[in-house]
Amino acid sequence: MKRFILQQDSGPRHDASYRIAYAELLNEQQYDAVMHERGPALVIAGAGTGKTRTLVYRVARLVEDGVPPDQILLLTFTRRAAKEMLDKASGVLDERCARVRGGTFHQYCNQLLHTHARHIGYPNTFTLLDQSDAADAIHLARGPLAAQLRGKRFPQKHTLLSIFSAAVNRQLPIYEIIASGYPQFLSHHDAIEEVQKRYSDYKSENAVMDFDDLLVKTRTLLLENEQIRQKIVAVNRFVMVDEYQDTNTLQAELAELFSSEHYNIMAVGDDAQSIYAFRGADFRNILTFPGRFSGCRVIRLDENYRSVQPILDLANTLINKASNKFEKQLFSRKEGGDLPGLVKAPCERYQSRFVTQMLLQLREQEVPLGDIAILFRNGRDSYDLEWELNKKNIPFQKFGGQKFSEAAHIRDILAHIKIIVNRDDQIAWNRVLLLLEGIGPKTAGELISWLRRNKSRNFMEYGLASRSYRKQLERLSILLAEISANRDNPASAVDAAIAYYKPLCAKHFDDHPKRIKDLDAFAGLAGSYKTLDQLLQELTLEPLDASAMETERSVKDENPLVLSTIHSAKGLEWNTVFVIQCLDGIIPSGYSVDDPDAMDEELRLLYVACTRARERLFVTYPVTKESSFGEYFSNPSRFLSDIPEMVLESWLIEEEPSAKQLNP
Repeated sequence: MKRFILQQDSGPRHDASYRIAYAELLNEQQYDAVMHERGPALVIAGAGTGKTRTLVYRVARLVEDGVPPDQILLLTFTRRAAKEMLDKASGVLDERCARVRGGTFHQYCNQLLHTHARHIGYPNTFTLLDQSDAADAIHLARGPLAAQLRGKRFPQKHTLLSIFSAAVNRQLPIYEIIASGYPQFLSHHDAIEEVQKRYSDYKSENAVMDFDDLLVKTRTLLLENEQIRQKIVAVNRFVMVDEYQDTNTLQAELAELFSSEHYNIMAVGDDAQSIYAFRGADFRNILTFPGRFSGCRVIRLDENYRSVQPILDLANTLINKASNKFEKQLFSRKEGGDLPGLVKAPCERYQSRFVTQMLLQLREQEVPLGDIAILFRNGRDSYDLEWELNKKNIPFQKFGGQKFSEAAHIRDILAHIKIIVNRDDQIAWNRVLLLLEGIGPKTAGELISWLRRNKSRNFMEYGLASRSYRKQLERLSILLAEISANRDNPASAVDAAIAYYKPLCAKHFDDHPKRIKDLDAFAGLAGSYKTLDQLLQELTLEPLDASAMETERSVKDENPLVLSTIHSAKGLEWNTVFVIQCLDGIIPSGYSVDDPDAMDEELRLLYVACTRARERLFVTYPVTKESSFGEYFSNPSRFLSDIPEMVLESWLIEEEPSAKQLNP
C-alpha cells in the first residue's frame, strides 16, 4: 500500500519573501490582522483606523501565500464595497485577487440556493420578488382577511411586509414585533399571522422568494442537509465579514455556518458604530463573537488616520459613556486642530444663520463647500436650514430622509392652502376631497365641477342632506373659511389645517406618529412668512428638495455642500462637520430613554456623527423650538453633559449691533 504524507501548511511566510512590503505599509495592529494565520479572529476597527485597508491587504496576503482565490469568501454589506476592496487588492498584488468570492450575504445565498434549491423543495429556477412585488403578493394574501375585518383598520401591505421582515431578521415571533413597533394592530395578531402563512404559501406555490427567504432558506439548507453543508463550506477556507456590528441574528448564524469546516473566520467591525437596530442589526453579535468562537483572537485598531486629536478626544469621551462596549482609545498623529465647538443658539433660525455664515467664512478660507457636511438625526431636522441655504444661494445636496415637498402629509396640508390662494386649482381640490371617507374619484369630480360652476368654496350650499359625507364636507368648509381669514397670518392658517388634518393622517398612514412630528415642524416654519401667497410662492420658486443639481449649472467651479442624516453619512468623512439639532428628544430620541440598549445606540449615533470630521467639528442646538402648540424651551442632548470645556468648547451666538445702536 502506498502512502502520501500531506505536509502542514506553513502559514504566512517571512515578510522579506513577499512581493508586498506589508510591514512597511501597515501599522503594527493592521499588520497583526493581515498576518493572522488560522482560527477565528475579531478585528475591532475604530472609526478612521484603516479597516478597508486591512481587509484589502489581508486578501492580497492570503493570495500571495497560495490560497486559491475561489476559496476565500469576503462578505460585505454592499456589492460596491466588495468590488472596491477586490479591485484595490488586485491593484496592490495582481488580478488573482479579483477572483476572490466577494459580495453581500444575500448575493452569496442566492448563488447557493440556485444550485441547491431542490433540496428544500424549490426548483433551481426560482425567481426573486423585489420589494414592490413582495408587497403586491402580500396584498393578495391580505385581501380576504381585510374584507372580513371591514370597518376596522388593518395594516397595509407595506406595513405587513415590514412586520414580516423584522420578525425574520430579528428572529422574533410576529407577536413581539407587533407589540413593540405596531401596538395599534395587536388586536389583529391572529389575522396578521394568517396573512404571513398565506404569503408564504403563495411564494412556495409560485416558486418565488423574497430577500429574507434567501437567508432563511440557506440556513435551512445547511442545517437539514449535512452532505450539502460539507460540500459548500469545505470550499470556504477563509471567511471574512466586513461591518460585523451591522449583522442581524440570522446573518451572524450564517457566518458561523459558512466557516464551520475550516473555522477560519475573521469578523471586522466597530461596536461603537452599530447604529442600524431599526433594520434588525444586533450589536451583541460583535460583543459576543469571542465567546462564540473558541480560541478567538481580538485585535484592536485604534490609530485614527482621519481626524485631529481634539475631535478624537470628544469621540472617546462620548463612547466611554456607553454601557456595553469594547474598551479602546482612538489616537491620531495629526498635529494641531481646534477644539470642537458646542454652539448654543437662541432658536432654530439663529442656528441656521450661524451655520450659513460659518459656511461662507470657511469657503473664504478655501475650505470647499463639497468638503463640508451638515448632519442631523432626521430628514425634517434640516428644513429650516434648507430655507436659509436657498436664500443665501448656497448649493447643497441632501442624502437620507424624505425630501420635504415629497412627503404626502406635507403635500396634503399645502393642498388645503393652495385652494385658498387659487380656487381653481383642481389638482389641490382632488387631493383634499379624496382624503374624506366615502368620496372617490367620481364623486370628487362631481364636487369639483359644482364648485367651479358656482365659484364657491362652501359646500354647505351644495345639496348634502342625503349624502353620507355631509358632515365631513361641512367641517372642510369651516376649515377653509378659517384659512381664508388668516391669509396674512400663515402660522394660524397652518395650525388650523394641521388640527383638522391630524385625524385624517391617523386614518391614512400606519406611521402617523412620525408624520405628525413633521407637521409640527412645518407649523413652526410657517411663521417665517408674512402671507400664504408668499409661503406658496417661495416653496414653488425655491423648493426644499432643490439640491445642488440645479444650482451647479450656474456654479461650475465648486461641488455642493452635503446635507445628510447621520445614518446615511456612516463611512464618509469631510473636512468640517456640523451636527445640528443636538437636542434631548432628537439625540437621544424620546422613544429610547427607557431602554438602556436603545440609549447606547443613540450614543453611538452621535459618536458616528462626530467621527466624520477631519479638521473642524461644531455641535449645535437651539434653546427654543416652534411647534403647532407654540414656542417651547428645549434641552441640549444629555450626552453632552459633564463634558469638560477642554474637550468641548462652548460657543454663544450674539447679534451684531446695528448701525443705529452704534450711532444713536
